[in-house]
This record gives sequence, structure tokens and C-alpha cells, in this order.
Amino acid sequence: MFDQLDAVARQLSDPGVTADSKRFQQIAKEHAGLRELVETYERYKKIKSDLQGNKDLLGDSDESLRLMAKEEIPRLEKELEELSAQLKILLLPKDPNDEKNIFLEIRAGTGGDEAGLFVADLFRLYSRYAENKGWRVEIMDSNSTGIGGYKEIILQISGESVYSDLKYEGGVHRVQRVPKTEQQGRIHTSTVTVAVLPEADDVEIRIQDKDLKIEVMRASGPGGQSVNTTDSAVRLTHLPSGEVVICRDEKSQHKNRAKALKILQARLLEAEREKQDAAISNQRKSMVGSGERSEKIRTYNYPQNRLTDHRIGLTVHNLDMVMEGQLAPIIEALRAHYQAEALQQREV
Repeated sequence: MFDQLDAVARQLSDPGVTADSKRFQQIAKEHAGLRELVETYERYKKIKSDLQGNKDLLGDSDESLRLMAKEEIPRLEKELEELSAQLKILLLPKDPNDEKNIFLEIRAGTGGDEAGLFVADLFRLYSRYAENKGWRVEIMDSNSTGIGGYKEIILQISGESVYSDLKYEGGVHRVQRVPKTEQQGRIHTSTVTVAVLPEADDVEIRIQDKDLKIEVMRASGPGGQSVNTTDSAVRLTHLPSGEVVICRDEKSQHKNRAKALKILQARLLEAEREKQDAAISNQRKSMVGSGERSEKIRTYNYPQNRLTDHRIGLTVHNLDMVMEGQLAPIIEALRAHYQAEALQQREV
């Protein structure tokens, strides 16, 4: 562990590494993780030594020393236990995608216009959460309903450890509320699907031109009216997989094509990862959830101001605050739950 930290530290001063900003950032993140592990372990050793020293003092002839040691022991035992748990978490295998940026795809499911309106609400929720984290949000593509909602919207979210935070959001989100258009006050149930795709590096997914069918068209708005007078919208079809990506938000055909290619790379990477997971084992899916769109993960009940995450049995009664971007407590509860599961499986 110490040798590994020294080796990584030496790489940070290597001119070849410092000249490559992307490589330097990767090494710097690895160094920070190792340093946290080493510092935690050093603290653990010190507290363990202090605890043993105080236990030895319980047999000392000096009564004041015995009393002082007796008072210190509970505090040291508690800190040692906390450090031990922290070390176990730090030693868990890292998800290689945790540091990556993501594409967040939000789509209306069942529920008609109300589902489209909830897509807009989730877009606002994730945008506010990203703003609080200092992340950058870019709309890659959107298809509005014309009444303030979206049939779908695709975001690129960039920043520190984005996937690590939002990887638990993939699945079916169910909303229960009285629609704005409902005159009789009946509660309506709608669903929205969320997909969280880590951004693919070029070296991970290479797409050959011969495997692409590229079509251009005029971007259209609500009701089919033309938004642009030029053929700026782009539809990419990946022939081997049949995956289709449409981008229409930019006025430039070149920019839409570049965005569509990035989204396609991320989808193909996710498909390859799911294929590998299925072939090797179901362990990872049991730890972090499959992210499949058929999996109902959460219910947002507006009349009772209640949010329930069905995967971990968590219920909170501050839905109004969550929808304003205060998602951190939910994410921390999910992370703690799955870390505990991972530790349990490792100890079996």
C-alpha cells in the first residue's frame, strides 16, 4: 500500500504524465484515493496503540492514571470501530466508472401528458442537484410536449465523480399526484424511466463509419412545426446493434452529429457491460441495482409529501425539498446500503 502510494506519487512528477492533462488527472485521483487509505490506516494504528496503552494503565498503581484511562477507553474504542468500518469500505473494489461523466436519459413512460410533465420535474431536480455539486449540465437532445413537459430529454453531466453519485438513479420512477389538468382532484399515477450511462472513452468503444447509417432532417417542435429551416437534426443508426440516436437541439448539423456519436458510444458501452455482467455473474446487479427500465425504484407521492425508495425501504416526508435538488440524503442512504451489502458478500 505504501509502496503503491510512492509509485503513484513519482508518476505525478513524471514529465510525460504532466504533459498529458487527462492522464495526469487520472493519476492524481488515484493518488488521492491511496493517500486517504494510507492516512486512515495510520490513524487506525495510532488509535489501536493508544487504546492498548490505556488498557495497560488500568493496572497502574496511580489511581488518577487509572481513572483517566478508564474515561478514555470508550472514546478510543468507538473511534477504532469507526476507522475499521471506514477501512473496509476504502478497501472495497472500485467501480471503474465512478469518476466518469454521464449521459442521463429521462423519458416519459405511462401516464400521457402527466408523465411528460414529470420528466420536466426530474430534469429540474437533477439540474439543481448538479448545480449544488458544481457540475456542468448540457442538454444533448430533447423532445418537448408543448405544455411544459418532455417526451424525452438527454443530458450530459460533467464534473467530479458524477457516475459515483448518480449511478443509483437508473430505473422506473413513479409519481402519484393530482394533475394540473384534473378538475375532480383525482390522484393520477404516471411513470418515467431514467437511464444513467457512463461516458465512454474513445479507446473503449470504437465505432467504424461502415457500421453507421447517418440521416439528416429538419428539427421539429411541438405539433410537428419546423424549428430550423436547414437539415440540422441528425439520426444515427448503429447497424450491428440497431441502436438509434437522434439529436436535434443544435442548429449545426456537425454539432448534432458529434453529440449523437457520444451518446451512441455511451449506450454501446453500457450494453457491453450488461452483457459481461450477465455472462460472469449477477453479483454487481445485486449490489447496485440493474438499472433496467422495468425496475420500479422509487415513488414520489405528492399529496403526502412522501418519497419512497423501494430498493432499500427508505421513506422520507420532505418530497418538496428533494424536488428542489436536495437529493444528497437519498444518495448517501443508497450508497451506505450497497456498501454494507458489498461488505457482507465479501465476508461470506
